[in-house]
Amino acid sequence: MTNLDQDFEFDDSKGRLTFDFQGFLFKILRNWLFIAICVAIALGIAHYKNVRKQNIYRLNALVSVESEQNPFFTANTSISFNWGGVSGKLGKVMTTIATRSHNELVIDSLQFYKQYLKQGKYHLLDIYKTSPYDVEIDKAQYQMLGRPIEIKHVNDNTYKLVYDFLETQSVNCQRYSDRSIENFNVSPGTFEQEFTYGDSVNLPFFNGVINKRNGRTPDTNNQYFIHFLNFDGLVSRFQNSVNVSFFRGSSTVLSLAQSGNNKAKIVDYLNATTEILRETELRTKNLYATNTIAFIDSTMGAVGNNIKDVNQEMDDFRSSNKVFNVTDDISNTSERLKEYETSRETERTKVNYLDNLESYLQNKSDYTNIAAPTSVGIEESGLLNSIGKLTSLAIQRQNQEKTAREGSILLRRLDAQIDAEKNVTFELINAARRGINLQLGALNGSIAKLESELRKLPKEQQEFLKIQRKLDISQESYNVYQAKRSEAAIVKAANVSDITMIDAAKDVGNGPIGPKKSLNYMMALLLGGLIPSLIIFVIFIFDNNIHTSEDVERLSKIPIIGLVGKYEYKNNLVAFEKPKSAVAESFRSIRSSLQFIYKNQKSPDGSKTLMFTSSISGEGKTFCSINTATVYALTGKKTVLVGLDLRKPKIFNDFDVKNDKGAVNYLINDAGLDDITHNTHIPNLDLILSGPIPPNPSELLMSERMSELIAELKTKYDMIVLDTPPLGLVTDALELSQHADAIIFMVRLNYTKKGMLALVNSKQRKGELKNVNFLLNFYRHKKGSSYGYGYGYGYGYGAYGDAYLENDKKSLFSRVKKIFKRK
Repeated sequence: MTNLDQDFEFDDSKGRLTFDFQGFLFKILRNWLFIAICVAIALGIAHYKNVRKQNIYRLNALVSVESEQNPFFTANTSISFNWGGVSGKLGKVMTTIATRSHNELVIDSLQFYKQYLKQGKYHLLDIYKTSPYDVEIDKAQYQMLGRPIEIKHVNDNTYKLVYDFLETQSVNCQRYSDRSIENFNVSPGTFEQEFTYGDSVNLPFFNGVINKRNGRTPDTNNQYFIHFLNFDGLVSRFQNSVNVSFFRGSSTVLSLAQSGNNKAKIVDYLNATTEILRETELRTKNLYATNTIAFIDSTMGAVGNNIKDVNQEMDDFRSSNKVFNVTDDISNTSERLKEYETSRETERTKVNYLDNLESYLQNKSDYTNIAAPTSVGIEESGLLNSIGKLTSLAIQRQNQEKTAREGSILLRRLDAQIDAEKNVTFELINAARRGINLQLGALNGSIAKLESELRKLPKEQQEFLKIQRKLDISQESYNVYQAKRSEAAIVKAANVSDITMIDAAKDVGNGPIGPKKSLNYMMALLLGGLIPSLIIFVIFIFDNNIHTSEDVERLSKIPIIGLVGKYEYKNNLVAFEKPKSAVAESFRSIRSSLQFIYKNQKSPDGSKTLMFTSSISGEGKTFCSINTATVYALTGKKTVLVGLDLRKPKIFNDFDVKNDKGAVNYLINDAGLDDITHNTHIPNLDLILSGPIPPNPSELLMSERMSELIAELKTKYDMIVLDTPPLGLVTDALELSQHADAIIFMVRLNYTKKGMLALVNSKQRKGELKNVNFLLNFYRHKKGSSYGYGYGYGYGYGAYGDAYLENDKKSLFSRVKKIFKRK
């Protein structure tokens, strides 16, 4: 039987193994002090952590993301662009908040890499704007990272910077203008130098100006520090700190929430996040208008140069030719020709735009810089929508590049959409070009017809009219572009962001959300009780020792004849020398139980034989056999105690006799019964020792001479007590059991192995042991519990029992020592 099986009992009625829950419960109760100590330690740890943890606060802000109408389309404008719906913007906003570039902008604007600290009771506290100092750093210079520099107020005009470098010879410093990090040499030891408020400080590890905030005088009883953090590391910490969710199911309102130790910092970060989102979105939204204005400006520059050239040409013509008048018919023809040529110039501009757009789409990968087609008069809705989608996809891809890895599924999907939309745009460009070319063909025909009429005029007049038309066309084109540019600039200036702050973050006195101190205490209480209970459970499962009478009852059906408590005395003669002790009363109870067993055997009256055995040595077999024989002798019965543990004799020590002659001598026919019998100082008790240790003890005990010894003893004594070898080690006890009317198997609590009971059960079932009973030794008496057992006539020692028994007074030291010896 394995260790694990010892705490499980086979239930014959149900056909399954059952766990000893009652035994485990008593094990828990016996170790209540250990559990209580563990719970106290766990609560102490929880308290230690709770008082040292800073409060955690959570604040939020509400942001609206609306879908505005086309920002470049009104009843009076001719430049338009489709920006798509609100769902795309919501996704872009939620993605942007988690991007590194966005958080870099927020942290840089707030200078969160600069920490104001104050020494608290347990750690440094981030006091942010409540610091009495205001530090303005020089971003172009380096600042020491990760080492708080103490600022000591000296007087109204001066302060000291203090830092103990110990044995450090170099420190890491960062320049926040370009985020570069360098290593600077410093002098080991304590740095301490006095400076004037408002003066520039230039040190290898600090560069800036320190002022008193709002004229406040720092409290000299507190320690204040300035601490610089690594910019990139700080951005990584804040990158996912803002939790974005839809506000109460709204599809256009987002809730931005952040947790931290300093409420003022949370407020500033959320509000700065919203403001930078708004500015970035507006800048992106105006990108199309900005590109359009840039395109118009470049075109106007070319048209303006052309006007200058034509004006110069007209001046040159007039200086070399006389001034003349043209007839009304010729003026009308020239005016009509100018209109056709203006229209042709407009269509050529459209073709030029389409050619440039096609080349741009073929050779470039950034499609966010496309000017509006309406800026040159192209109004085809299909082309406008296609370019709008293409630009929107390009902007979306730029935003995704900040968080997604190149080659990811998301970017590949966007690239596929962009390529598909480009192919659509190419088809629409070709279609628009074909339509414009048809228009140009018709215009060229009309222009050729009118030019043929004008060729009838003198050459000077033809040249004058030609220059005049060129000048008028250029001027009209310039006026058109100027009007479109003014229109685009006005709309851009009036444009607003689609992101609006509905409810700004604000500290309204909300309490902390953490640390959850009550939860920590509850977890400490739970773990403090659960962990020791688990340890006790593991020990209980793998514990192979017998601890209580319930263990014996659970593992065996053999009755328990009695319990014997642990009693510290100078020898084993407790029943004789301490007759009023609890142990002596236990043996008298065992004697009464034996009388009941002998009566039930219905054997003729006469000598009775009692055999003591055990599983292994050290379980109290000799002690119990001596005291049982003693209580029988004290009743007037002639009793003999026979030592048959031939391998390890012990009895002679307690009776001060020599073990030079005994049962061995009788068994080898070297002596008679009278020769080996010793009278003791205990009335009616004789003693037969084992004698010298023989080489063949088993053979001697199995001999006929052994039977003769028992038979001869029965003729002389009323009670024969046999102290035999351990049953679990040798077979001698089995051979002797045939001579015993009753067998007592010793079980020492907290010592005897549970597996030994299986051995006894097996021997009993096979009939090798008869009339066997368990005697539990080293029982620990507890006040108020029954001392004794139901199978005999044991006594319950309460107040009466304490008065009846001897009161062995012991010193306080002895009692404390005894407590620590207990398991």
